[in-house]
Amino acid sequence: MVDLGLLIIRLVVGFTFMGHGAQKLFGWFGGHGVEGTGGWFESIGIKPGVTMALLAGLAEFVGGALFALGFLTPIASALIAITMLVAIVKVHGANGYWITKNGFEYNFVLLAVAIGVALIGPGQYALDALF
Repeated sequence: MVDLGLLIIRLVVGFTFMGHGAQKLFGWFGGHGVEGTGGWFESIGIKPGVTMALLAGLAEFVGGALFALGFLTPIASALIAITMLVAIVKVHGANGYWITKNGFEYNFVLLAVAIGVALIGPGQYALDALF
């Protein structure tokens, strides 16, 4: 049952990150694409905005895909963890913990999941288990 639980966690978190990456990269799911996200990044002091938006989008999309597949899980988890740390430091941290105040609660939970899965492994229903 643990392996099934890990699969569910990896799929939900991985696909969610792929969606966030697609928002930044392609403007899908209500996102603003690389240019729009880059402009917003510039406005909060992340420069160069477009380059950083591209890197963030790639980290989220690729990290999410790898996480969902359970492939190169430590790398996938690191990509997710880094993006969540940046989100906490640059966007949500100053607002406190709770998401109702635009705080870092959601980011912190995802950071914990990424680190937790990296530490315990992706389970048997993962590409890493084949290698």
